[in-house]
Amino acid sequence: MTTDRPLIYDWDLAQFQALMADWGQPSYRADQIWDDLYQQLWASAEDFSTLPKDLRARLDEHFSFVSLRLSKRLYSSDGQTEKRLHLLHDDQAIETVLMRYDERRTLCISTQAGCAMGCTFCATGQMGFRRNLSSGEIVEQVLVFARLLATEGQAVTNVVLMGMGEPFHNYEASMAALDRLGHAEGFNLGARRFTVSTVGLIPAIQRFTAEQRKEGLAVSLHAAEDDLRASMLPVNARYPIADLIQACREYTRQSGRRITFEWALIQGTNDTPEQAHKLVALLAGMNCHVNLIPLNPTQGFAGDKSSRERVADFRAILLENGISCTVRVRRGIDIQAGCGQLAEHSAPLQP
Repeated sequence: MTTDRPLIYDWDLAQFQALMADWGQPSYRADQIWDDLYQQLWASAEDFSTLPKDLRARLDEHFSFVSLRLSKRLYSSDGQTEKRLHLLHDDQAIETVLMRYDERRTLCISTQAGCAMGCTFCATGQMGFRRNLSSGEIVEQVLVFARLLATEGQAVTNVVLMGMGEPFHNYEASMAALDRLGHAEGFNLGARRFTVSTVGLIPAIQRFTAEQRKEGLAVSLHAAEDDLRASMLPVNARYPIADLIQACREYTRQSGRRITFEWALIQGTNDTPEQAHKLVALLAGMNCHVNLIPLNPTQGFAGDKSSRERVADFRAILLENGISCTVRVRRGIDIQAGCGQLAEHSAPLQP
């Protein structure tokens, strides 16, 4: 499925204002369109009841309102996690996950089809890079689930850019999507409700810092020495740990915000007391939090998740040395919706 019409979610408010002026419409029409898209969550021009019929028809002729085609829907056995496989206009595939917690409704969204980073234990990295998503394709993932939750009297509370792809490898589109979703007159999800996860692309971290972005920042670290990290994350050859940590310290210094480090615990590999103590030394004095993630299984990686005892011992060493640390609650593992498991798991649509 292809279309020559631009995706409406790729446009920002200023572009709608310019278009309305070009079409000879009152300036307030742009605000109405913006509200209809991001407050009312309408998904077709015909729904835009605030607009005259002729303008609705013109919008329908000019824009595409749908880029994501639902191919597969899966629910975890506990009913708390839903994963959707969407096909894009060029038949590339992405996955998006909704996780339900007591008070939160968190979305894990994708920024690329595939990923070029090649992390060995990540299903997305194993499938390779296909293409970047547009800002609108990123935004639409949130709106799809926002509409679902609205029917239940609920709303999206948090969004993490931790799905398929490296957000900082698609920096412009990822940040544009966050700006659109955070717009005060639009979807209005506060910047602190977003978290951007990166494998450690230092120039992008520096840009994120210089632009004084308010979204949370998480860095996939996974090892405290270069040889080990490079064996799991090839990007480490270009951006070694010492340089990465320096960029992270500068981010915390300039932003005044805490940074999160993600650590997938692999049995007998990076879950040793030695690695824990090296991590303590690496992060000493930094305003940070470590998110420990027992490894989630993928077909392309033979390693096992750390035992409960090793996870507990690793965490204890960090806490004893003043490093804030939690073990992530594992969600959706039975439907391959956990951290590092997203890929193009194509199958017929399930009810």
